Amino acid sequence: MKSRLLASSVFAGVAFMASASMLATAQEAEDAETVATEDAESVQGTVYVTGTRIAQPNLVTTSPVSSVTSQDIKLQGVTRVEDLVVQLPQAFASQNSTVSNGASGTATVSLRNLGSDRTLVLVDGKRLPYGSPNDSAADLNLIPSQLVERVDVLTGGASAVYGSDALAGVVNFIMKKDFEGVQIDTQYGFFQHKNDNGTNGNLPAEIAFRGATNPREFAVPDDFLGGYGKEISGVIGLQSDDGRGSIAGYLTYRNNDSVLQRDFDYSACTTGVAHNTATAVRRQNGFTCGGSGTSAGGQFTDFGTFAFTPGATAGTWRNFVGATDQYNFGPLNYYQRPDERYSAGFMASYDVNDNVEAYANLMFMDYSSIAQIAPSGNFFSTSTINCGNPLMSVTQRTQIGCTAANISADDDVTLYIGRRNVEGGGRRDNLGYQTYRGVIGIQGELVNAPAWSYDLSAQYSQVTLNRAYTNEFLTSRLNRALDVVSVGGVPTCRSVVDGSDPNCVPYNIFSAGGVTPAALSYLQSPLLQTGTTTQNVVTGTLSGDFGQYGWKFPSADEGLKTVFGVEYKRDALESVTDVTFSSGDGAGQGGPTIGLSGTIDSYEAFTEFNLPIVTGKPGVELLDLSGAYRYASYSTGIGSDSWKLEGNYAPSDDIRFRVSFNKAVRAPNVIELFAAQGAGLFDGYDPCTDNSNTGGAPAASAARCTAFGVPAANYGVDAVLQSPAGQYQVLGGGNPDLDPETGETLTVGFVATPSFIPGLNLSVDYFDIQIEDLISTVGSQNILDQCYVLGNNPACALVRRNPNGSLWVGSGQVVNTNTNIGGLSTKGWDISGAYGFDLGKAGSFTASMNGTLVDELFTDTGLTRLSGTSTLPLAYDCIGEYANQCGTPNPAWRHRARLSWETPVDGLGLSATWRHIGKADIFSLNSVNTNAADPASLTNRIDYELDPVDYLDLAGTWGVKDWATLRFGVNNVLDSAPPIVAGGGASTNGNTYPQLYDAMGRWVFAGVTLDF
Repeated sequence: MKSRLLASSVFAGVAFMASASMLATAQEAEDAETVATEDAESVQGTVYVTGTRIAQPNLVTTSPVSSVTSQDIKLQGVTRVEDLVVQLPQAFASQNSTVSNGASGTATVSLRNLGSDRTLVLVDGKRLPYGSPNDSAADLNLIPSQLVERVDVLTGGASAVYGSDALAGVVNFIMKKDFEGVQIDTQYGFFQHKNDNGTNGNLPAEIAFRGATNPREFAVPDDFLGGYGKEISGVIGLQSDDGRGSIAGYLTYRNNDSVLQRDFDYSACTTGVAHNTATAVRRQNGFTCGGSGTSAGGQFTDFGTFAFTPGATAGTWRNFVGATDQYNFGPLNYYQRPDERYSAGFMASYDVNDNVEAYANLMFMDYSSIAQIAPSGNFFSTSTINCGNPLMSVTQRTQIGCTAANISADDDVTLYIGRRNVEGGGRRDNLGYQTYRGVIGIQGELVNAPAWSYDLSAQYSQVTLNRAYTNEFLTSRLNRALDVVSVGGVPTCRSVVDGSDPNCVPYNIFSAGGVTPAALSYLQSPLLQTGTTTQNVVTGTLSGDFGQYGWKFPSADEGLKTVFGVEYKRDALESVTDVTFSSGDGAGQGGPTIGLSGTIDSYEAFTEFNLPIVTGKPGVELLDLSGAYRYASYSTGIGSDSWKLEGNYAPSDDIRFRVSFNKAVRAPNVIELFAAQGAGLFDGYDPCTDNSNTGGAPAASAARCTAFGVPAANYGVDAVLQSPAGQYQVLGGGNPDLDPETGETLTVGFVATPSFIPGLNLSVDYFDIQIEDLISTVGSQNILDQCYVLGNNPACALVRRNPNGSLWVGSGQVVNTNTNIGGLSTKGWDISGAYGFDLGKAGSFTASMNGTLVDELFTDTGLTRLSGTSTLPLAYDCIGEYANQCGTPNPAWRHRARLSWETPVDGLGLSATWRHIGKADIFSLNSVNTNAADPASLTNRIDYELDPVDYLDLAGTWGVKDWATLRFGVNNVLDSAPPIVAGGGASTNGNTYPQLYDAMGRWVFAGVTLDF
């Protein structure tokens, strides 16, 4: 009830202020200039800087801030804001449009690759809510790109200023204000790629090789043109005649088409590494086209003595042969999810009098997307079959072990079935969101106290999810549809005979063409989820300039400036799943999706100060000290404090040195605390089998594996233990006893603007971020390696194998729930610079570069809590590594460089952007934890090292009229193919990492902006 009342108040206030700004009577108002900039040392007016709430002239940022501007958005031709933000070397994508398997439908960003939950997203300094009941990170889809003035990215702890969730840093979207007139903007773009085997290995030849024996599953695609993106937006801004009120409203529509993996030669099949055997010499050290044993025709096996598939003649079996019978599950997966977004909103302000400015901001979004992956089926979910089953011939029944007596008695025998729902098509996760966000507030100077100003605001946000997962089989119905008896010669479900399920329809997969539409209608059922997240924030600040009272050093022009504030925040989440989701009955889900609900309230007090010590003196142009402190008390019983201390020293206008130390805190969020425990999937390998596909020995010994759950006969047997998809089952979930995690960030650097080189600026910053008591999981792969490779017996208690030793079918799973693990740390260097120069009649040029060199990305799994000893290898460094524990590649060096040319042609500007992503090696536990060399089974793999990737983007703008500007461009001009990896694990899509690399070829775009 309280949430509803607050929501009503917020939106009523927004409506009132929109009207007030239009109906204002004339009144003279003071002319004040407000400037928003990153490092504005010589800009007059009031400067608002990301990383502090203090507003004052000539304030500069001490914490390193990188920015992208509205011009960057135009030049890159993006229709999604996140696609631009993640081009910064400090930012990584988490959820975005290229994620299909496990997609939340949101777009999130992870600074320093420390996790999207540790990255706070703001709009004009005020936070965005949880993006989804399934993802606590903010959803960037809400941001209208046309109204973005710039995006500030501050890395390192900012919890003392902005509160929890800012442990890795802040992404602050600064919106255009005081817009006047009408602006219409449209853009159209598409992907284009020539499928000419422009990548590692001989994959297209392998597709053709597999297609000769399995043509239904493997085919080399033609050149690609598609993935069309369309966006149109309109903005209208009005100013009152007296200058006291303003309002700007916007409407946008965006639509992006789907792209399938089948459209590219490097993703048209799911890759593996070729066996180095006589039968595959032509593919030695290349990629193979792999697939799933859950095939189109079906695999019928006892995982021991036989593996059959239906023969060409009805009522017969033949042996299942992987080379010809495996299912190619890649082509139907989305490389790019289709999406459609409507958004609207407005920003308004009104000077009520000299001391009160009222403001409001309303944002609304209706968003829908579909995540499609390969068809569902029976993923060896059923383990027995009745010998009297009339869907099988007597010959078939005999071959799977049914004796005449068994058939007569209708006994059950062991039979695991892997069979795809090719008749029903791909699984489709239909995701729909409606998001509201409203902010109202008043700000100004205190009456008769110009040294003091205030800001009081309230905001309410609500995100509603409606989700329908379709084309999914239900395991309970599979069991009933395969338990068939003969009634008067008619195959009939036993459940129909005994009345337990009169709607059951037999599922005849034992001969070609046996599956009927009625059977599909019975087996397929949508899985439904609804959910809502709400956020209430009330913030009050009081800012003082003590310099006006004479509180300043004699050596400084300015005095002490402070901010005092209080904040109340409430995050509430409710997720409701139907019985098909919550029971885990979905055959292709990997486990249940269980509803949850929870609320966290926080009461916080904070303060900041900035103290100039010396200004404008010989040898000391600037020397200042600033700091902040915040205390937060949570309804979960947790109390935490955060603080920072920073300093600037500029011996002259040419150079400024800066140092900053932050202690940041992140409290556990609702999902981490209250999510119900349930099964899922993780990307990894089983140490008890040969995961390199080279025929070598497993990483773990036979004695170790048989001691902890693997039958001796199945040790090293790929067909039993190795998941064809590289995915294994895990039990995960929340933990209400989590402690906050703490982070310490040190940055040291300088900013140079040498007067003897006009137009040049350069900054170099060293960063060191240490996070302790990390809210995370130990890691499923870490648990397996600790148990089987490193001999940590307590870790083995978290491994639950099924009776045949498998962790990817049946009851097998690794227990990996939320906990506070040891920690996560990173350190490195940020380097950026720009230089502008004029060549007279040839025009002017600007060159800029932003790069990051990372020395360390270190994870301490905290397994001492399991083993009780610190002697075991427990930590690893993921810099320059990818896959397994490290997931998405973590290159040591990334940069984005741009050269822009304002040509002599009036209104015509051209630019070239160079994006570089450094190399990465496949992660090996041995090389990190035991200081041993990587085994030959890894170093001989074609994907052992992912080569560096360089992209060239070209763009131009042309102001053809005062009121019309065209833009055009091509990203990835050279059509560079992404690095390809073997396997289709959970962190990859289409045999690569499209969150990092350009996976769909060139992006060609054109747009027009009309101003009236």
